Amino acid sequence: MNEKSFRDAAEKYQELILQPYDEMMAMDGFEAICAFSKTFSGTSVYVPSLRTIFGQCLEMDILTQHNGTNVRDMVKKYGYSERYVRDLLKRERHI
Repeated sequence: MNEKSFRDAAEKYQELILQPYDEMMAMDGFEAICAFSKTFSGTSVYVPSLRTIFGQCLEMDILTQHNGTNVRDMVKKYGYSERYVRDLLKRERHI
């Protein structure tokens, strides 16, 4: 999944970004969060992945973009499995 998908979803749903990364985005922008995550993910400093930080934003983007026939397009765009996307949509009663 490319960073553009993360950026687009995060800009639309800023209120869903995990703390303290929401503050980081407000102060330093999206690039700072990406650089921080890429630099420190997997080290002794715990930094969640971009998917964890922006996960709720991505899920909301999927829910709002679902048109009944585009599950596979969203799978490609967001990097989730088809099963995960379908379960998300079922859980939120979109299919």
